[in-house]
Amino acid sequence: MKKMTALTMDHVLFSGETIGEISILRFKKMPLLHVTDLDAKAALFDYLELISSHDDIKVLVIKSAPVKMERTAYINFYKKLIASDDNLRPLELMYNAINQFILQLADLNKIVIHVDRGNVILLFMNIGLACDYRIVADNTVYQNPNIEINVVPKGGSVFYLSKMLGPLTASKILLSREDITAVQAQQMGFVDKVVPLEDLDQVALETARVYAQLPSSYAIGIKKLLNYDLKELNHYLEFENKLLRRQIRSCHLHNFGRLDGTL
Repeated sequence: MKKMTALTMDHVLFSGETIGEISILRFKKMPLLHVTDLDAKAALFDYLELISSHDDIKVLVIKSAPVKMERTAYINFYKKLIASDDNLRPLELMYNAINQFILQLADLNKIVIHVDRGNVILLFMNIGLACDYRIVADNTVYQNPNIEINVVPKGGSVFYLSKMLGPLTASKILLSREDITAVQAQQMGFVDKVVPLEDLDQVALETARVYAQLPSSYAIGIKKLLNYDLKELNHYLEFENKLLRRQIRSCHLHNFGRLDGTL
């Protein structure tokens, strides 16, 4: 068995610690800026593999970055990535990293709890959808910048929301420009718990302890049955990539220059 001290991590992208049978992974400021960094990606995936290898870890809590890209910043970030038609490698790196992260979360042999707050774009919402339980602060607002940039969201939005809520509700969410509050998200069914911001960390830890008390083989067995269509998710994410490539290369992308006049 590996030493538990190995689960203490401090990286430019994230930090990790262990409390009893619970591992906590905290993303640091603006994690999307590191998404094309191969070394950062390797460190994150290696850490998840390390957690997976510890039988005495029952639950992984993933906490979103305290400062992350919101709607306008994400639009500008995306525009910069696609500015050069001759070099789509940064986008490919981003898409592949997101695919691998989503699949690893869905396949991880631990119960995964996602914790979020503040303004959350679809990309970060999708990370939560790939987890087993979602807790958000009452100041959480879900934003859809993808209509403005004229590309489908990356990370499994349609796959997960249609499974959770049905195609009709999923389409209403993804075809709307309207923000969704934490309470609305809970009422719709893609958030499990909404708590005051000041109680977020405490409630997340308490919830993790409840899950940690379950027999591991039972809890992970249920997770595996719920994620029985993991191969379908893999195919879906690959199709997402193909569709995004077509959209990015299409003539409609000249509309990016009209958003703020910079391109």
